[in-house]
Amino acid sequence: MKRVETTDMELSSELVEQLIAIRRHLHQYPELSFQEHATRAYITSCLDKWGIPYTKIGETGLFVDIVGALGEGLHMGVRADIDALPIEEQTGLPFASKHHGVMHACGHDGHTTILLGTVYQLWQRRDRFCGRVRCIFQPGEEADGAAEELIRLGVLDNPAVDEILALHLWPHLPLGTIGIKYDAITASCDNFIIEIEGKGGHSARPHQGVAAIAISGAVLQALSLIVTKGSNPVEPVVVHVGKINGGSASNVIADRVVMEGTTRAVSMETREKVKAQLIQLVEGIAESCGAKARIAYQFSHPPVINDQALTRTVEESARELLGHEAVQLLKEPSMGADDFGAFTAKIPGTYFRLGIKQADTVCYDLHHPQFSFDEQVIAVGVKMFTYTVLKRLQRGE
Repeated sequence: MKRVETTDMELSSELVEQLIAIRRHLHQYPELSFQEHATRAYITSCLDKWGIPYTKIGETGLFVDIVGALGEGLHMGVRADIDALPIEEQTGLPFASKHHGVMHACGHDGHTTILLGTVYQLWQRRDRFCGRVRCIFQPGEEADGAAEELIRLGVLDNPAVDEILALHLWPHLPLGTIGIKYDAITASCDNFIIEIEGKGGHSARPHQGVAAIAISGAVLQALSLIVTKGSNPVEPVVVHVGKINGGSASNVIADRVVMEGTTRAVSMETREKVKAQLIQLVEGIAESCGAKARIAYQFSHPPVINDQALTRTVEESARELLGHEAVQLLKEPSMGADDFGAFTAKIPGTYFRLGIKQADTVCYDLHHPQFSFDEQVIAVGVKMFTYTVLKRLQRGE
């Protein structure tokens, strides 16, 4: 078996030009979660042009299986998200979105392009490895339940995928650098709706009513105790209320208040604990005040927990490909969420950051209407995926 070399990871100028054109097409024609019909059609047209077979899954997803010519081995997955956001683009780019109110403001056009480039590179090198690579183009990351639905449809089966990789463009790291995080790299994001039912009345006779607004204020204050007193002080937790509705007039005792918010945690154990604490706290306050509480709590994205061994290979790959100075070990997880956590909850996986911040240039954050990135990072992402996969499959781990 010929050992994989970093020098063999370079992309031809022709491929780089193709990938830039692909990214710009995807950027001009973004589609929202679960509406990525034209996006899938465009991806398949690229694969058809290259003579690479694929399998459609669900309404708008697809994957490519690349079987190594050297026999049985590890089955790896590589995933990219393909959907866009309901944001009106303000970049002024010549290839800006042509779809009003829809924009690739989270870099998914870059992720999709990087995975297409990875498919091309691995297809050309399938005589170099054993096992199998499944490259997954996932719809609906910006919504709820997309990754879980693909898993339900069997994207990790037939044959079973043993481990999986993903990346995310990251405006908080220098251009072309790789951010590595062992253990949790993103938090869970779960949603709750709290309804406080009191008893209406006139503000002149407060003793005859049960003031839902006052009780909701007590609930708001108490929720902070989950973070300050109910959680391990060295493990980040977020409990956030972002929406409150209640009351109809200044001199009326409101009989109902609805509060909506999210919770975030970086371990499954804490995630479950936060839910239990929130329900117990809210119900206890409502009952003590003579009110009723109804709580709808929905688990959404689980935390992304990086596998130790696979993360070590990603770190090795980055250092060998790009140099030690291009690798940053991230000290903290992001409290943002990514539904890649649904994959890492099922099988070992690793998710890493690809820096896009240029010196002396404003770099807008994810989900900003002026978000964009330097297209030279596409080649970096392709090389990282390709080299990491080849290292794993040549080792036969």
